[in-house]
Amino acid sequence: MSRRSSKPRSSAASRESIVPDKSTQSSLPQRTLDHVRDQVAHEVAVRAQTKAETVDGVRLGVMLTLPKSDDEDFLRRVAGVLQHQLLLQNHVFAIATTGPSTRQDPRENTLLICGAPETYVQRAVLLASSKFLGRIQVAHNDGSIWVAVVRDLSPAPASADETAIWDALRKCALAPMDPLVPPPGSRSAAEALAAARARLQRLTPTEAYSELLAPAVAAPTFLVDIRSAAERERAGGIAGSLIIERNMLEWRLDPRSEDRLLIVDRYDLRVIVFCEDGVASSLAAVSLLDLGLLNATDVVGGYRAWQKAGLPVAVDADGEIEQPPSVIDILE
Repeated sequence: MSRRSSKPRSSAASRESIVPDKSTQSSLPQRTLDHVRDQVAHEVAVRAQTKAETVDGVRLGVMLTLPKSDDEDFLRRVAGVLQHQLLLQNHVFAIATTGPSTRQDPRENTLLICGAPETYVQRAVLLASSKFLGRIQVAHNDGSIWVAVVRDLSPAPASADETAIWDALRKCALAPMDPLVPPPGSRSAAEALAAARARLQRLTPTEAYSELLAPAVAAPTFLVDIRSAAERERAGGIAGSLIIERNMLEWRLDPRSEDRLLIVDRYDLRVIVFCEDGVASSLAAVSLLDLGLLNATDVVGGYRAWQKAGLPVAVDADGEIEQPPSVIDILE
């Protein structure tokens, strides 16, 4: 009897151990929709960091995800997770929804760019905006987070849109150049001027005047005034010179140009260029050398030196210096 009565007691005890105590059940936290959204946002943030790369010490990544009932709220949750986990690291991430959305227009997707410090975000925004011209409908910029509604973000893996976003992030993460250090291969204006003059056999005003007065020359010779209309109006000019402003010089004096002067039909022309002070004329003359006009040169000191040397300038009936009419209309 004692052996039979022990079995029911054991069975009852086992049932009690299987069924949870009511007090235990009531103490378990209830999962809400908010908890589920946070968990999914955390998973998306983890996947984004798994795909991330580092450029110049900046962690960056792109993550595309399916649309949600509230895209912006969900993407902001993902951004919050990323910013918390990367709190002590420079970073910039882009998260976007792709495919038909739940918006009124199903072609509208959401793109969010977040990061720290804010400068990376703002650089990425400028670069990304230029890649989605005409497709950004609405945008909100909070400094460290930028959210935009973009039409037709492609859901295809490694799509052109995803590639474009990656390109924007990589470029925004590049360490800026020291603004005080010249880029390799660049030259100062003074160096460019010195290099130009090294290629020229420059003429003094007197030498230029003598060459123009020579009764016989080996090639057609022209004095070309490249000063602006305002400079000619203020200081006068040299009668008989061709007036071709600097921005049209190459087009007027290139034998291959459709806009060339009629007299420019050969490459051995002797072109003597002058400006106000002999600086711009050197660079202009070298430009003509590059076109093949190997006899081109300029006047040392320009128009000011010409005046100072006492050489002829255009004057009116009262002896006042005036701006001579252009002879280009005659030559075209």
